[in-house]
Amino acid sequence: DVQLVESGGGSVQAGGSLRLSCVADNLTFRHNCLAWFRQAPGKEREAVAQVFGGGGTPNYADSVKGRFAISPDNGKNMVYLQMNSLKPEDTVTYYCAARCEFYGNCDDGRASGYTHWGQGTQVTVS
Repeated sequence: DVQLVESGGGSVQAGGSLRLSCVADNLTFRHNCLAWFRQAPGKEREAVAQVFGGGGTPNYADSVKGRFAISPDNGKNMVYLQMNSLKPEDTVTYYCAARCEFYGNCDDGRASGYTHWGQGTQVTVS
């Protein structure tokens, strides 16, 4: 079974940085879209960053462009989210996600399309 486990969340002051990590067991990166989502209480889960594990240009939500960067490491089965210039509105729970994809189309950010999820990690920016 595929298992995704996030780590790296925590508390940081506005303007600071955090790097979230996701270990993806039993996942073939080149056959999957890899993503980070976030969800605030009472709101829908939104895609923050997505990338095709087989290589390609990531896409980002407008709210994080230029500040966040997703980077898969196939050799280590890890997916990272580097978050810089953090803002208080980035305070939410972040989730690592994956879904099967063979043709590199990872533009669809609907959470319903993703089949594998981590348990989430909380980020607090004050």
